[in-house]
Amino acid sequence: MSLAVLYSRALTGMDAPQVVVEVHLANGLPSFTIVGLPEAEVKESKDRVRAALQTAQFEFPARRITVNLAPADLPKESGRYDLPIALGILAASGQIPAAALSQYEFAGELALTGELRPVRGALAMTYKSYQSGRAFILPSESALEAALVDDAVIYPAKDLLEVCAHLSGRTLLVQLDAERQAQSIIYPDFNEVKGQSGPKRALEIAAAGGHSVIMSGPPGTGKSMLASRFVGILPSMAEDEALESAALQSLNGQYKIEHWKRRPFRAPHHTASGVALVGGGGVPRPGEISLAHRGVLFLDELPEFDRKVLEVLREPLESGHITISRAARQADFPAQFQLIAAMNPCPCGYLGHFNNKCRCTPDQVTRYKGKISGPLLDRIDLHIEVAALKEDELTKAADAEASETIRARVEKARDIQLQRQGKANFALGSAEIETHCQLDTAGLALLKTAISRLNLSARAYHRILKVARSIADLAGDAQIKPAHLAEAVQYRRGEV
Repeated sequence: MSLAVLYSRALTGMDAPQVVVEVHLANGLPSFTIVGLPEAEVKESKDRVRAALQTAQFEFPARRITVNLAPADLPKESGRYDLPIALGILAASGQIPAAALSQYEFAGELALTGELRPVRGALAMTYKSYQSGRAFILPSESALEAALVDDAVIYPAKDLLEVCAHLSGRTLLVQLDAERQAQSIIYPDFNEVKGQSGPKRALEIAAAGGHSVIMSGPPGTGKSMLASRFVGILPSMAEDEALESAALQSLNGQYKIEHWKRRPFRAPHHTASGVALVGGGGVPRPGEISLAHRGVLFLDELPEFDRKVLEVLREPLESGHITISRAARQADFPAQFQLIAAMNPCPCGYLGHFNNKCRCTPDQVTRYKGKISGPLLDRIDLHIEVAALKEDELTKAADAEASETIRARVEKARDIQLQRQGKANFALGSAEIETHCQLDTAGLALLKTAISRLNLSARAYHRILKVARSIADLAGDAQIKPAHLAEAVQYRRGEV
């Protein structure tokens, strides 16, 4: 008997647990068995591995071959185990030295010609597993994104023969260094939006403190245009933020190297299901809220979403992560996104429009707004109205601030927050709000009046204080003044 042991990674979330691939050759009738809860793609690797070995002029052992993927209770999916299985067979049959295998982790799908095809989630596998001390041997296309992880040792390979030559010491693979040259990131610009100074101001406050926003207004007023330009005024991504975002997109096979440090902007259609929004599946994968991590989730036509779908946003809006539980497995994905929602004020969309086109009855308007639950609205920090532009505003030449100018103010305010409390204002806890959002006597009197007249909940009270803190930071003031608080309160007056 002969045995070879290799290391690979399962792709069940950001943690990418280690999988040990054991290949055992024994006497008996020729057979090829894979055990360890393999999914259909892994079972089919038998034929891909056999063809790849024969094409590369290796001997396929005419013996009883047993491949064990441990741990046995973890489901294994995708073609990433092709390369470890092929190398295990070669090492167990003495065609390549087995001593070097423990120094590496392997992942790669084999073509019938022995060529290595890219695998989904290479960056996610590497993100939290490079501390094992082993280097990674990956297909060339997958290695490019995996090498973005600092201190990870990545060796790209084009085919099975290159990997075997490296392990045999004949022709060594060249370690890959990720190209992180600063590329200019171009977002749509705010100076293309005519008028709407009020909504622009609200979005600047939201960007400074990381707050969520809901915009209400007639169709054609620029809600979607404003939302698509919001990412352009957010602070530049830090290294760790960029890695987290890229790793999540890598899990779905959607990450592109040219998008490095580009904040994600996700805009799912209102027909999206709850699973599409939060993630799920037989092997849990991240949904739209996780793919928007460190970026923006834009929900247009908010009342048109199924109410049950919207309710799943409650937990991640509060906690910044989502836990997906299934009968046999569980996955936890980060979901720290900024929610930008847009809606019409009524079914026809023209309630409050200056041309008086709306013919909706009060009952119709109430039912339409009732599609969004109070608890969800309570978790949204800023409620703003986007009014229709009149003829003179629409026809005059655009003369507005550029996104770059606004972003400079936002980054300055965010730096103040990080120096003061180590986090953005939206993430402040109750005790931290008491410390960093103190009011003077006039401010307390104003807030008490607002709570009484607007029937604000405790959550709304805390969110008003956090928004006021962001307004003060934009103004460069150490203390929250009554003017800052009054502006924060008005963003709850327009609550739909």
